[in-house]
Amino acid sequence: MPRLPIDPVFEQQREPPPRPCDHPGCPAGGDFRAPKSRLDLHRYYWFCLEHVRVYNSAWNYYAGMSEREIEAEIRHDTVWQRPTWKLGERHGPGHGPRISDPFGLYGGADSEGGHSSRRERGDPAVQRALSVREQALAVFAIEPPFTPVRLKARYKALVKEHHPDAHGGDKAAEEKLKIINQAYATLKASYFD
Repeated sequence: MPRLPIDPVFEQQREPPPRPCDHPGCPAGGDFRAPKSRLDLHRYYWFCLEHVRVYNSAWNYYAGMSEREIEAEIRHDTVWQRPTWKLGERHGPGHGPRISDPFGLYGGADSEGGHSSRRERGDPAVQRALSVREQALAVFAIEPPFTPVRLKARYKALVKEHHPDAHGGDKAAEEKLKIINQAYATLKASYFD
């Protein structure tokens, strides 16, 4: 009796013939792939488990590259091969062409008649508040790096200059001395504790 044709959808899919291991003289099947070279990562050798382990342990992606090329490759891979630019080179919103504001409706006109932002004009309401450490550095008029000896010498000079006894018990000098003491404690804790 003739056999009825079976719909190919229901036919069992046949497995592709096994690949031989690409290692010379190995009769095992090549079930594991390994890239052929760094420059051609999409073409593969097919090895058995034993030979793929040997190949991978001996394979060096960076072989033949200079130290500078390796560093560039690592940096490029760090950002997943995406384009990057230095901070501040590409501006975000608000840095495009200025709009014409002849009547100053958008915060005033600059010298060319375009929009000038409050931050660019130095508006005090928009200025960044100083941190406690920055305020203390401003009181001492000192820039890091500095040593504990230099900090203490500056502290003694400020205390001598602003001590209330040197100013006849002046309340303003007393307040200034409190600020100096607080700034000294802040700088000591921030840099040396």
